[in-house]
Amino acid sequence: MLLHEFDSSQVAMFNPTTAHQPVPGMPKVAVSCFSFVTFQRLLEGLDAQPIAQMKTASQVYPIYKAVYKGVEVALYLSGVGAPVCVGSLEELFVMGVETVVLFGTCGVLDREIGDCSIILPTSALRDEGTSYHYAPPGDEIAVNTRYGQLFMDMLEELHIGYASGKCWTTDAMYRETREKVARRKEQGCICVDMECSACGAVAQFRGRDVLQFFYAADNLDAEEWDARSLSNHALLEEKDRIALLALEAAVRISNTTR
Repeated sequence: MLLHEFDSSQVAMFNPTTAHQPVPGMPKVAVSCFSFVTFQRLLEGLDAQPIAQMKTASQVYPIYKAVYKGVEVALYLSGVGAPVCVGSLEELFVMGVETVVLFGTCGVLDREIGDCSIILPTSALRDEGTSYHYAPPGDEIAVNTRYGQLFMDMLEELHIGYASGKCWTTDAMYRETREKVARRKEQGCICVDMECSACGAVAQFRGRDVLQFFYAADNLDAEEWDARSLSNHALLEEKDRIALLALEAAVRISNTTR
């Protein structure tokens, strides 16, 4: 299989250092999410100013700089799907970001996990292609190895419940069949997303950190698919509070590295 042809070389034909250079004043910690609605509401609550941008053939992704609780943070909207999400991480690392706090929705494979509940993945099954270009072949990859405990301690201090466990990362949201869902549950997965394993792989490969957490959305542990709060416009105030958790985590990470 071509995906098993892992090459550990740090240098490729086209590199993120060709596309971008270090950005003066870029914060060391960035916060990002996938929902454009939640991201816009987050920006509106801060005095965020543009500092840089990333581009794809179809989209421009501005990067903002803001101060929260006295700490400078970068803010940007992540593209959905492992390839574009990882491409953004590569470019941010070149610009000077060292840690990204990344949050977004996931589907749950356990109906007992409530809508909008916080989920902290501890590992991810690699059912996507991007991670295989950043880590040797294997079924899963560990994630949140550096800042997972910090995040759990923060949630417990704030008296916020959460679930933690294995995530299933897939490229194909319309191919999450009943049979696959059943197999992933047998393998210990509690949720499904499209980026987690790849983000974990690129962070390890580049010697950087990505703290990833989810807020539960659609339920796949049912006779029929249940969208619950998957819509960008559902439970907006609850999602605003989740965004503040990401900012709080960024502040605590920054304070540990000063």
